[in-house]
Order: sequence, then C-alpha cells, then structure tokens
Amino acid sequence: MLIQLTALHALGILSLASNALGAEAGVRVLVNCTTRGADLVQRTATVLCPDSCVPWQLSVFGTAVYASLSSVCGAAVHRGVIDVSGGPVRFQKRPGRENYLSSDAHGVRSQSLSRWSASFSVSTVGQTMEVSGQLGATALPEAAKKPSKKNSKKVSPNGNKDCQVDIAFVLDGSYNIGQRRFILQKNFIGKLALMLRIGPEGPLFGIVQASENPKTEFHLNSFTQPKDVIFAIKEMGFRGGNTNTGKALRHTVETFFSSENGMRKGLPRVIMVFVDGWPSDDIEEAATLARESGINVFFVSVARPTPEELGVVQDQAFVQKAVCRDNGFFSYSMPSWFSTTKYVKPLAQKLCSVDQLLCSKTCYNSVNIGFLLDGSSSVGDNNFRLVLEFIASIASAFEVSDTGARIGVIQFTYDQKMEFGFSDHSNKDDVLAAIRAVRYMSGGTATGDAITFSVSSLYNPHKSGASKNFLVVITDGQSYDDVAGPALAAQKEGITVYSVGIAWAPMDDLKAMASEPKDSHTFFTREFTGLQQFEQPIIKGICRDFMESN
Repeated sequence: MLIQLTALHALGILSLASNALGAEAGVRVLVNCTTRGADLVQRTATVLCPDSCVPWQLSVFGTAVYASLSSVCGAAVHRGVIDVSGGPVRFQKRPGRENYLSSDAHGVRSQSLSRWSASFSVSTVGQTMEVSGQLGATALPEAAKKPSKKNSKKVSPNGNKDCQVDIAFVLDGSYNIGQRRFILQKNFIGKLALMLRIGPEGPLFGIVQASENPKTEFHLNSFTQPKDVIFAIKEMGFRGGNTNTGKALRHTVETFFSSENGMRKGLPRVIMVFVDGWPSDDIEEAATLARESGINVFFVSVARPTPEELGVVQDQAFVQKAVCRDNGFFSYSMPSWFSTTKYVKPLAQKLCSVDQLLCSKTCYNSVNIGFLLDGSSSVGDNNFRLVLEFIASIASAFEVSDTGARIGVIQFTYDQKMEFGFSDHSNKDDVLAAIRAVRYMSGGTATGDAITFSVSSLYNPHKSGASKNFLVVITDGQSYDDVAGPALAAQKEGITVYSVGIAWAPMDDLKAMASEPKDSHTFFTREFTGLQQFEQPIIKGICRDFMESN
C-alpha cells in the first residue's frame, strides 16, 4: 500500500492511531520532509522522500546513526543517500543510544543529543521501486521513480526575501475559545509559519496570547527558523479568562516592537489578531494607537457572533474599528477552526503584500518637509517660478494626508512669510496648488533668521515622534547674517537640513547649513534650470535619512 503522510507531526496532528503505515517489513512508504523515524511503525522499510525538501526544514539529530525524532529524509540528505531532489531510502530502526554527535554534511546541519530512546539508520536502495498493494504489484509513476529536477524549488534558508515584514500574532487564549479549539488555532498558526517561510532575511513573527491579561509568548528574535517556531507554538499553554482583545492589542503595540525584541528598521510592522467570537473589552482606543504608531492591524474573526448573539457584543463594529483600514483587505473571516487549511495561503499572501500595508510608516507618509525659499531681488519672478516647480515635484512624491506626510513653505527676504504650514493642507492636490500660488516677494537675504523662524513657527507646534522632520533651504546668494548657528540649532531640534544653492550662493554657506554628511545634503547649480537634476537625489536622500533614523 502506498501511504502519503500529510500532517505536521511537530504540531501534534500526525495520526498513526490505526497503524496506517502497515506492520509488515518491506512496505514502500511515501513520506514528507518532516516525517520522523519515530513515526514509522516498521523496523525496516523503503521510503520515498519528496523533491520539495529544503535544508532548513530538516530537523536532524546525530551522525550516521540518528535519534528517532530526526527527519528521515533529513537524515538521508545528511548521510548523502539522496540529495534535496528526493528519492528512495532504506530505513532501519535501531536501539537507543547516548552521545548523538552533531555535524555538517551535504547542506544539512545535524544537532547533538546526549541520549534518546530509539534510533535509526538510512542507506541507499535502487532507483526503481515496486509498490505492493491489494490488487497486486504496480509500478510507481515515472515522476516518483526519478528525482524531479523540474519541480524542485530552491528555498532560501534565510527566509522569503519577498516578504520582509515583522509580525505579531495575537491569539485568542480565552475561555470563549476553549482548550480544544485553542489547539486547532495553534495548528493553524504553525501552518501559516511554514507558508510564510520565515527567516532572518524574510518574515519574522512572535506571539502574544490574549486572555484576561495578555502574555508575550515569544518575540521576533526568539526563533528565526520554522522548525523552532513550530515547537515553540506546540509548547504554548492555554491561559483562559475573558477575551480582552483590546488590552492585548495595546500591550502588543506598546511592548512588542522594539530593537531589543528583534524589530528590524524600515520594515513594515503587522499585528494579526485572532478572535473566536467577540472581544470582551473595548478595542477602538488600542487600534487607534496602533494606526498612529504605523502598525498594520489585521483582524481574523472565527465563528463570528450570530444575529442572536449580537445583542451581547459590546461593540458590533469591533472589526471595522480594529483594522488598519476598513477597506476589506485587513479583515478576514473563517467559519470555524476545522478545515482551515484553505485559509492559510490567502492570509500569508495578505501578510506579504507589502505595497498594501497602508499603515506602515515609510519615508513617503511619515515625514514633515519644510521648504525655505529665497525670495530676494536677485532671484527674479521667472526663476522663482522654476523654484516653485522644483519643490512641487519633490512634494508630489510624498503621500500627503492628515496622518501622512505634511508639507510647509516659508518665503524669506529680510523678513519671513509663512506661505502655509503643515496643518493647512491635508491632501496632495491642495498642497501642489498652494505651492504654485505662492507670490514672489523680492527684497534682501537673511537666511539665518529664516531658519530660526522655521524652527519656531513651522516645526515646534507640530513636533511628532512618529514623523521625521526635514528642511530644504533654497537660495541664490550670500546671506547677510550667520547661517551656521541657526542651522546647527535646527539640527539639534531633530531637523535634517538640505541646502540647495544656485548662481552666487557660496559653497561655505551651503555646507554650513547642511546636515552631516555634508556632501549628500548639499547641492549647487549655476542655473535655475539645473534644479530639476536634484529632485530625485533629494527624494531618495530623505528616504535614506528616514530609514537610518527608524
């Protein structure tokens, strides 16, 4: 009989209750990458390993003789019997022993073990196999006889590089879900971990359990390989208590995402909340805090309240209030914890859709950019129009909104004029229209005073720890006052200064105003028509500075 093992033994859902693998020696068994020696009931068998195994999936203990908790296919690759393209392996059970040695061989790292109660060994068999069954001997399909090169997919042991996100799963550990469904929830998260292909250069996740009081089970940097995460999930205990989802969400927002806990700079942060039924507490305040912190909240509701139960739900719109955006993308519903395999891939795809994580803080939606424009007599009206188009082009690259990027403009001569501040326009079209409506002043050049005015009038009323502040100074001549002192004061206030000089602007002044490193924050052109070449370098520079500060 040809047997397919499809469950994940590491999650405790591999069933061998009926000795389905058969008792007689010589049975040919089709196994999966994670099937352990302990899962096989025969003392001797020929097993067929699939062509989809990758080194980081293969948990192996020992060298030459392997502890029975080892992956059979992993041991075969480590021993050199097969490679990751799969193939047939002769399996032989052996007694337990002490001192299983670790070693690196054929791309698989085996681990040491001081003692284990049972062992096995693996050896080579012929490539052609017959399968015994009730209706007589039948040849295996050609695809099973030979390792499939075509379908073999190389997977990086460092994780899926196309899915670089930091994720917190908030699991329901309340009395509402109960212990049985809690185990099914853990199984589901384990499958999701494998589908995501976690790793140091891909997605990482940790778990918070929501109950009466939230508990962080493990952090982003606790485990960075799927097999370790699977075992950690299996060991997680059920807590019970009320479904205080709001409390757990706030706990996650405030304590989970930090560099000490493994959060990586510049990557999207995600919280995926699972609730069986409905929350016992208010969720809106914690969800607002998450959005303001740049965290993408997904909400997965399982066994949603029936129309008869809605009367006891504290807030019937709890899903809409919890998620990052109420646009359908961040909410998901499953009817129960049974038969959930079909939901794994859609949820993994959502978590990896980086471009749709609208609440992530990026350089395009989490910056305050002030433009300080020289309106002195030497500029002239036509050149001033070129300056306005220059800053409009830069501003158009950013996502302007009440909660996103904000743009402000000050024009200066000897005096300063606030053309518009950060709170005056909440969408990009209004900002661009306001820029193009600025009228040229004409007068002298007091750049230092203008920088000081910008700090006090543009930035200080709108300081935000969630946004990075930038000032782009554009001038065509020498200032009548000191620029170095005011620029240094601005930088001490957390404002990154870019200086753009045209025509007669002295390089010493431009360097004095610019943030470090000076060369990447200072720009100069002889003609106003040359400003266009600086648009993309300044946009990219702002993003670079943002990434380095987050």
